[in-house]
Amino acid sequence: MTAPRIGTVMWPMQSWPEAGETWRRAEECGFDTAWVYDHTAWRGTTPWYDAFTTLAAAAAVTSRVRLGTLVTSPNFRHPVPTAHAIKTVDHISGGRLTVGIGAGGTARTSDAGILGGPEWTARERADRFAEWVELLDLVLRGPETTFEGAHYCAREVVSEPGCVQRPRVPFVIAGNGPRGMRLAARYGTVWVTNGSKDGAAPEDAVRDQLAALREACEAEGRDPGDLRHLFLTGFTDEPWIESADAFDDLAGRYAELGITDIALHWPRPGTPWEADMKVFEAVGAAHATER
Repeated sequence: MTAPRIGTVMWPMQSWPEAGETWRRAEECGFDTAWVYDHTAWRGTTPWYDAFTTLAAAAAVTSRVRLGTLVTSPNFRHPVPTAHAIKTVDHISGGRLTVGIGAGGTARTSDAGILGGPEWTARERADRFAEWVELLDLVLRGPETTFEGAHYCAREVVSEPGCVQRPRVPFVIAGNGPRGMRLAARYGTVWVTNGSKDGAAPEDAVRDQLAALREACEAEGRDPGDLRHLFLTGFTDEPWIESADAFDDLAGRYAELGITDIALHWPRPGTPWEADMKVFEAVGAAHATER
């Protein structure tokens, strides 16, 4: 059993250069990854700065930590301009970008429905998600893409010079249903869960999800061992950063289940993600990996 890689989820609420100091601090703490939620607002919180612009700026003030979205969705983005932003940040960062992708939430206090039009049914949301990932994959691989889908189209999109990372940046796929897991098995380098499931303890939920993910990989002809598994903390009542010992206990238990990566939210006073900064920094330093 290998110890999980540890990352942190940043809050894109600070103006620059104050935000830049926080991103530098995340790298100095020893975290492997630093993520940002891709929204126009999140649960009604503003300001909420643009994810890819933030990542470009963060790339310029860091040199080691991997950067990424957790996650980008079809709610307000089209795959073609999104691919253009991804390639740009991948070059600015020297190949340190990972892109998380999800179906998108339904909450209007975040970004659902901000472009107008009828509300998407659950089936349409899943269809859009699958087509969105397919087109993004094609455009990033290049060299030229023409695509005619039910929801998204592309006309002679030239991708050169492409991503620094070949054949494209890694995808983190968020999806706990059968279709989402099949997408993870087909396109993902990492699959992500937050362990939240009605009527189930988080560890039991993750255990069941990983079993279903293995089945999805087998259906896609993929070795399940090729896919990493990211646990996004902060959405269950588990005391992840109550103390360094509490973190080690939980990290060990989830590693036994098959979790390879863990993401902790940067402490945010007055919210469910409030935490002792000393404990948080100690966890990052204790679990920093050799690079």
